[in-house]
Amino acid sequence: MRYFVIGNPIAHSKSPQIHAAFAAQFGLDDFSYERLLAPLDAFAQTVRTLMAEGGGGCNVTVPFKEEAFRLADTLTPRAAAAGAVNTLQVRTDGSLLGDNTDGAGLVADLLRHGPLAGQRVLLLGAGGAARGVLLPLSEVLPAEIVLANRSVDKAHALVAEFAPRLAVPLSACAFAAVEGAFDVVINATSASLGGAAIPLPDGVFAPSALAYDMMYGKEETAFLAHARAAGVARRIDGLGMLVGQAAEAFALWTGRQPDVAPVLAMMRGAL
Repeated sequence: MRYFVIGNPIAHSKSPQIHAAFAAQFGLDDFSYERLLAPLDAFAQTVRTLMAEGGGGCNVTVPFKEEAFRLADTLTPRAAAAGAVNTLQVRTDGSLLGDNTDGAGLVADLLRHGPLAGQRVLLLGAGGAARGVLLPLSEVLPAEIVLANRSVDKAHALVAEFAPRLAVPLSACAFAAVEGAFDVVINATSASLGGAAIPLPDGVFAPSALAYDMMYGKEETAFLAHARAAGVARRIDGLGMLVGQAAEAFALWTGRQPDVAPVLAMMRGAL
């Protein structure tokens, strides 16, 4: 069983260590997983070559997730909603199934730290990261989801697209216009990459709130530092989401659901 993670750049990817640890849990000696740098203008050709050589599937990272979406012959509902694919599976008839496991990875990690059902959720950002998690997040039935973004027009466009298909209330506002306190606040912006703070009003975190940043690193992100200063005790970075989305892909390919906890501990220790 040969699998890959494809991107450009790709040398930084931690996916090979994660999938090797998953395979070891089941003694899958024939499972291999490699990084593959695809030329920016040859993603589809790279995937087709892998298929022809017997590859079983691949993970897809920047900048190819939208191209993978177009390449897939069939899409899972969550991939169709996300408009992007991060996992491709070669099916028995040779066709490609496209999935997006990011949202499932996020939800699984959030649930390790507390309930989501009936909670008031604030999702910061209206780009691809937010889009990819809206459907899975709604499926655990929070009381409502508020989408806040620097450009409110972009947030309203996502609400117009997603609200009819979600089972929970979805609304949008600008960062500065967020009202009330939230049980779960999720940063899906790229602000933490540059160490920038998000201009949120005081009181946005409920007394027992969970603050979650999709970014992760050895040091505390700017968003989590903001949450700490606001008195938030439960502050989680996105490393668990990374391992969780990989677990979903591994399960799709192998039919085996790996234990995330020891792999997450291993990856945390390696930061």
